[in-house]
Order: sequence, then C-alpha cells, then structure tokens
Amino acid sequence: MIGILQRGFKQGISVTWTLGKVIFPVTIIVTILRYTQLLPWLIELISPFMKWIGLPGEAAVPLVIGNLLNLYAGIGAIVSFDFSVKEVFIMAIMLSFSHNLIIESTVASKVGVNWLIVVGVRIALALLSAFIINIFWKGGSELAQYGLISKTDHVPSGWIDMTILGIQTALMSVVQLAIIVIPLMLAIQFFRELGWMSKVSDWLAPFTKVLGMEKNTSMTLVAGLSIGLAYGAGLMIQAVKEDGVSKKDMCLALIFLVSCHAVVEDTLVFIPLGIPVWPLLLIRLSTAIILTAAIAFVWNRNSAKKRKEPLHEHSYDSI
Repeated sequence: MIGILQRGFKQGISVTWTLGKVIFPVTIIVTILRYTQLLPWLIELISPFMKWIGLPGEAAVPLVIGNLLNLYAGIGAIVSFDFSVKEVFIMAIMLSFSHNLIIESTVASKVGVNWLIVVGVRIALALLSAFIINIFWKGGSELAQYGLISKTDHVPSGWIDMTILGIQTALMSVVQLAIIVIPLMLAIQFFRELGWMSKVSDWLAPFTKVLGMEKNTSMTLVAGLSIGLAYGAGLMIQAVKEDGVSKKDMCLALIFLVSCHAVVEDTLVFIPLGIPVWPLLLIRLSTAIILTAAIAFVWNRNSAKKRKEPLHEHSYDSI
C-alpha cells in the first residue's frame, strides 16, 4: 500500500511539473496581455464578422476574453451587456467548444498532437455550430435574464502591478493543478496496480470501439470528460507512457475531448445565464461522437488501404 502511494505521488509530482512548466509562463503572459491594447485590438478586428454568426459587434468582447482566458471570464463579460436568449446561447455554444485556447491547447499538445490541430478543430467547431444555430433557430429573440452573477475585477495600474498579478494567477493555477492532478495520479495508480483499470476499460470498451479507439484509452476519456482538457492532459501523458496507447488513439481521444470535455462543469456554469443547457450538452456530445467516429473511419480505411497496396521493388544495374 505504501509503495503504491509513493509511486502515485511521484507520478503526480512528475505530471504537475510537466504541465506546470507550460501553464505558469503562459498564464503570466495571458494575464498581462489582458490589460494591454491587444484585447481591444482583437475585439475591434473581429467585430465586423459577428453578423455572419448572428451576433452583434459587442459579442466580440466575451468571445475574445473567453478564448484568451476561461469560461468564467467569458460569462462575466456576457452579463455586462444586454443580449437576447439566442445570442447568449450562440456564445455559450462557441465558448463551450473554444475557451482558454492558449493554455488548454498548449497543454494538450504535450501528448504529441500538433497544437495547431487542437486550436483549429476547436475554432472550426465554434464557428460552424454558431452558423448553423443562427440559420435554423428562429426563436430566442427575448432579452436574456441573467441570474445572480457578481463580477469583481481588479484592474492593475502599470507593468509592475500587471506582472505581480500575472505571477499570482500563475502560482494559483499551478497549485490548483497540483491539487487535482496528484490525487488523480494516486487514484489511477491504485486502479492500475489493483487490476481495476482493466475492468473499467472492459466496461467502456463498446463506447471506445464506436469512436474507433482501443479500450486502453477509456481512462483518458473519463478524465477529460470529468475534469477537463488541461487537467486530463496529465492522464493522457501518463497513458502514453504506461498504458501503451497508440498515437492514433491518443489523437482520436484528443479530437473527442477538444469537442467535449468537462461536460458537467462546462454545462452547469451557463445555467445562471438563463439559457437551455440540455441542448448545449447534447450538441457537444453528439458533435464529439460524430466527429471522432468519422475521423476514425477515414483513418482506419486509409490505413487498411495502405496495408493492401502491393510493394514493387525494382533493381537496376548502374552504368
């Protein structure tokens, strides 16, 4: 028992260090950039394109803030404006697919998948879903009634204050990471050494098979669905090392999780905005399943075709 705890704690510290080296500097940079002219410039840049997805120009504010920071920051920006139910729902869908892009996508790329793929998939899903909802949903024109959401935001003055705030935020992010990752690694170590991991994998095997993955990716999917993409990346890194998860399966798992991660928290957090959350959850889940299964089908078919192609070897006499 003591040995399992020691090994699990060691793995937790190792994963926290691996992810913390990414999260700490990126958090400082993003926090500082939030209070520079970059944010207003980005908002002004994308405002003219808002009409194509059924949103007014001011919707660029929560979208930019949510993508640079997190869902809570995006929601804090939403309640600062008067939007219709449909507009809030479109922004909720977009931010559920695409939020905290820099940190989550950078951390996710540590498992070996190009971060451009991660960012591209998330942004594409956000834009496509917004475009479809805008076309097919004719209701939701009434003004959104927000719940009791309080917003406090200390605005630092000067580069020194911004840097201090960035360091404080980064330290808290790493501490929060350790609080989540270390117990998770301890639990996974118990699961693995007591033989429970294989049982969980067997239970989830039909689901992973539908998604075109082997059953040893099951714990990775569970972690990402429950605790999110950034924290779930820690388990992904461990799965690559110890569970023998192939690069193809890890790529498919990441595609699934960038579409649908932390489904409970990321869905419930929108309840105070007064929008229907069940459609939000169903859209994310169905999109993740369909997208991952489709990519797996094409991937497996191409792999099978390559295996069937005959190899022609020719030798020529040199002159």
